Amino acid sequence: MYPDFSLSIQYATDAPELPRWRLRRWVGRALAVALAAPDPRAGQPVALTLRLVDADEGRSLNAAWRQRDYATNVLTFEYGADPSGLISGDIVLCVPVLHQEAAEQGKPLQQHAAHLVTHGVLHALGYDHIDPDEAEQMESLETAILAGQGYPDPYLSISD
Repeated sequence: MYPDFSLSIQYATDAPELPRWRLRRWVGRALAVALAAPDPRAGQPVALTLRLVDADEGRSLNAAWRQRDYATNVLTFEYGADPSGLISGDIVLCVPVLHQEAAEQGKPLQQHAAHLVTHGVLHALGYDHIDPDEAEQMESLETAILAGQGYPDPYLSISD
């Protein structure tokens, strides 16, 4: 069962291979697993914006917010919970980078995109991968979410 969430999807670039229904399903499944009891945030509503951008916008955002002058695959802006308990965040996917990475990794685009949407959702919920313990927790959760949708472990695919 999906938690209470709203999702705004913005197409700043063409991405017919990533239709709204598919993106919404990936977000819903990620939230359902991540916010399951006994997570203390279970039952809290979530409002996310998912923006699909081209390389120019991806590069501009990455430079402005992370001081890195290149387009990256996913950027997440986590805003936490407001006083009413609403958890919110913005997730930006750079479509050309998704295509490039999927090809380089020999993965179907849908598989790679599902992983990065899931990754972005977890960041929006406050998960991170800065230290090894956090990274292990986040990667384990990503792997479980993706496995529940029939996708293989994205980390085994990269390291093998």
